[in-house]
Amino acid sequence: MTDMTERKTMSPYRPTGLRRRAATLGLAALLAAVAAAPAASATPAPTAVLATSPTHPDHAVGTRLGDVRVLAHFDRAAGQVAESIALEPGGGVVIGMIHARQVVRVAQDGAVQVLATMPLPPGGGTTTPVVGTPGVTGVARSDSGVVYFLYSSGQGGLTGIWQVRRSGEPRLVVPLPADSFPNALVIDGKRDRFLVTDSTGGRIWQAPLRGGEASVWSADPALAPNGFFGANGMKIHDGAVWAGNSDQGTIVRIPVTKDGGSGRATVRATQLEGIDDFDFTGRGTEILAAINQASKLVRVSTNGAQETLLNAEGGMQGTTAVAVQGNRAYVTNGANLAGNDPTLMLAKLRRR
Repeated sequence: MTDMTERKTMSPYRPTGLRRRAATLGLAALLAAVAAAPAASATPAPTAVLATSPTHPDHAVGTRLGDVRVLAHFDRAAGQVAESIALEPGGGVVIGMIHARQVVRVAQDGAVQVLATMPLPPGGGTTTPVVGTPGVTGVARSDSGVVYFLYSSGQGGLTGIWQVRRSGEPRLVVPLPADSFPNALVIDGKRDRFLVTDSTGGRIWQAPLRGGEASVWSADPALAPNGFFGANGMKIHDGAVWAGNSDQGTIVRIPVTKDGGSGRATVRATQLEGIDDFDFTGRGTEILAAINQASKLVRVSTNGAQETLLNAEGGMQGTTAVAVQGNRAYVTNGANLAGNDPTLMLAKLRRR
């Protein structure tokens, strides 16, 4: 683990329990809220719980990992805290780098190319919600190859969805409110729209893929934060939007209605405090979850049972994202809460 001074310098974006969050971020007001705050894994009352996370998972079945290796190392001193993954054909990936405010491409051979770098906002972005530091978070790639990313700056006119242009000059496509913290970005190709989680606002935004004004798609209580970050990672799967809630330690499923609206959220997994991102393995609703706080990659079975597949001994350091492509799983480590070696790792999926 990094010491307290280093954590303050890096302004980590992930929950570590209310008391540690307060110390890490210098938010003294959070300390006063500890006694009154509900447990971080509590589920909002209006939300139905369809699955829990049994203590003893079934190890006889489920996806395993093999041939785990580091594909690329990043420069933590330069702020390259790897945060998110967008898959490209041929085995390359696009990654958002938080503190460097960059979007980079990692080729199949591990070569790293910077695609875009966002400027510091006037004043340095100290008004960025909760964290006080601007950063690039979620990334997405359209079917036509256009790369989009999220920038959270605490200022209007900069916070929102941006497009990477061939010139390297990014273009603002969808502005978002200055008090929001856009975190995960997904393209809903069926409805030609973006979906964006707002971690501090506890909601999911939607906006036309062509660009324009954003509106709230869901503000279900299951997305709400509990002192730090609520809705974080997000995927579209089986007619629904799935989102992880870092503070609540849950994965929730929100059905998409016939008109594209949002239904009522149901909790599909619990006891995942500090969850950042996740992806489906291809076995129904089996999930690989990146747990930033605990530096581990967890398999969540279809019934909610959990099993740790990789931990610190396996190279996890502040695990931030996971993306599955065929029989491969890409995993990013931001090294923002533990360690000093942010990486992109690659593993083969062995389904049984």
